[in-house]
Amino acid sequence: MKAATDKLSLALRAVADPTRRKVLRLLHPTAPVRKNAVFEGWTASDIEQRIKLAQPTISHHMKILKNAGLIESHKNGTWVRYRRIESAIRAVRKGLMDEL
Repeated sequence: MKAATDKLSLALRAVADPTRRKVLRLLHPTAPVRKNAVFEGWTASDIEQRIKLAQPTISHHMKILKNAGLIESHKNGTWVRYRRIESAIRAVRKGLMDEL
């Protein structure tokens, strides 16, 4: 249980920040995407334009979310695209409910 609790604590610290919660909402697979685009995730530039923060700040938040296991990234040419890991989001919800 300790490892699960530590993982939950890491995820909860990551989502404690309102900006990171905003990023997670943006990365939701049903979030509006560009017309005629296949959803492969968002680049840091895409996120920067929508959240109105500097690219280094976005990268900092993405690193925290990735280390918490809540998002994944994949390289697509010269771009890195980010997506939510829905199973991880569900696990955080379940873990929180189990703890309370």
